[in-house]
Amino acid sequence: MKCAVDLHLHSCVSPCADDDMTPNNIVGMAYIKGLDVIAVTDHNATDNLPAVAKVAREMNVCLLPGIEVTSREEVHILCYFRGVEDAVRFGNSIYDHLPPLANNRAIFGNQLVMDEEDCAVGEKEKLLIQATDLSIAEIDGLCQRAGGLCVAAHINRSSNSLLGNLGFLPKQPVFAALEVYRAAPAPAVETGSYKILYASDAHRLGDISEREFFLDLPERSAEALFDYLKACKARVAHD
Repeated sequence: MKCAVDLHLHSCVSPCADDDMTPNNIVGMAYIKGLDVIAVTDHNATDNLPAVAKVAREMNVCLLPGIEVTSREEVHILCYFRGVEDAVRFGNSIYDHLPPLANNRAIFGNQLVMDEEDCAVGEKEKLLIQATDLSIAEIDGLCQRAGGLCVAAHINRSSNSLLGNLGFLPKQPVFAALEVYRAAPAPAVETGSYKILYASDAHRLGDISEREFFLDLPERSAEALFDYLKACKARVAHD
């Protein structure tokens, strides 16, 4: 079945996202727009995933748990998981790889941790939009060992992307897919057998995708989508 997806959304724990990107607002907007599966992928943090997951179950929106990790090459890597608990454990380990630089709210914005009622229950201390001390390959290895899959984020952007920062698509690691940012031109590079995903990279509610990006899945579920991406990676690795 064709499922409408947006697999790159930021909640209010990401300092560059609006404070109204709360669990209920994100899921509610996804529901209004008719999205079947969403992924919340905050910068180097997974703290809001449990609350988003609870709200998503209530609103019958499927959640693929994720995180957007910044490598030491300043490249953004999306990491997806089957379950929230696996994602949170991975996110906690990623947080440990951030430099000990505190967030400056006045400059970068708030980093709010929310519960399922959209009440702030904490705030992350380290600045989340820093680069970790991990390489792209190390992030991929840690993600695999944690049961996850990596997707190269917004490869067509001029910064924080494989093409923008490295200038090429590396042969290793093998990603599950390549993401293209919808608001920029398509990448001028041969992508081979990689599946191309389109996403909003929404930091504001109004930027969340409409029913415009679809994947053919056997059923409407995050588990089916994870298996789909796993098969995509296997195909690339085989080729």
